Amino acid sequence: MPFSTSVAGRESGIVRCRRIRMKKPKVGRMFLATCVGSFFILILYIQNISRSGDFEQLSSGNSFPVKSRRSPLQTLQENYQLEQSAVQATLQGRRELLEETCLKHTRKRRVLSPEDLRHLIVDDKHKLLYCYVPKVACTNWKRVMMVLTGEGRYREPLAIPANEAHVAGNLHSLSEYSKAEINKRLRTYLKFIFVREPFERLVSAYRNKFTRSYNTAFHKRYGTKIIRRHREDPKPEAMEKGNDVSFEEFVYYLVDPQTQREEPFNEHWERVHSLCHPCLIHYDVVGKYETLEQDSRYILKLADADGEVKFPATSKSTRTTGDMAAKFFDNISPFYQKKLFNLYRMDFLLFNYSVPAYLKLR
Repeated sequence: MPFSTSVAGRESGIVRCRRIRMKKPKVGRMFLATCVGSFFILILYIQNISRSGDFEQLSSGNSFPVKSRRSPLQTLQENYQLEQSAVQATLQGRRELLEETCLKHTRKRRVLSPEDLRHLIVDDKHKLLYCYVPKVACTNWKRVMMVLTGEGRYREPLAIPANEAHVAGNLHSLSEYSKAEINKRLRTYLKFIFVREPFERLVSAYRNKFTRSYNTAFHKRYGTKIIRRHREDPKPEAMEKGNDVSFEEFVYYLVDPQTQREEPFNEHWERVHSLCHPCLIHYDVVGKYETLEQDSRYILKLADADGEVKFPATSKSTRTTGDMAAKFFDNISPFYQKKLFNLYRMDFLLFNYSVPAYLKLR
């Protein structure tokens, strides 16, 4: 049997060592010292492997070490310990600033509920958690997540229709998991979010939902209510269709205390801190719309997924969106500008956005 053979081999080796020691004592001591030294080197090597986490022991009958895949979170932590690139330094700075601002402005902490986790999309294959924010490239990021989690069903993000990217069943939300599974993923997965200058995002939401003829559901659901409440002497057609809401009326609706007493904001104009809870969830990467492509590439590289999918390029200029936002605020009085800024103030603070120069807050 192999076991008895190996024992016999060891016994014969011992006998040889004894013979050597008897005949040539000095050579025998050198041989023994070499054996002991090699044994300690082997022990140190095994301990080093265990600490590094690069290898794991399989329990399926294989007793040899097998190379395991680093998680994106492990890769990120290792990157922070090495000499950082400009992108890495910027992302770390954002994360540290977010933590400092949360400590400064958040007094009470609470337990997360399943509803709080509804916007976090799960990729178990690559160990990613993405909190999507409408009007911050979330359609393209959902497309990318569908490619990553689709097991080969989707190969190119832009080949996925926009409406299909928003179908709830196509991606898994963290709220669907048990408490233990939620905690495990929050602890071990790379958590990332993308944010945008708050008022540029708000103007984008207004233009998309209230000035596009195809968004009849939003016109009926919100437009009719806004017109009925904030327009003097509205025409019957406007009250029925709700398709000609002005930006000024939209602002009145947002700052009206009755609005939030009735129901939460729609996700397209809800504040990021209320959608993704960055003071309760520790986000490892805070990407920005202003640096969308480079931040997206970095996240996919951390997940070792940059060979599987490319984040779609965008032709939009942040300078253009900033100029557009300024034009929309021309007709908003300083009084309502200030009320609106106070409503979105935490998003400006948490994600280090300056007060827009076009605002008249004094």
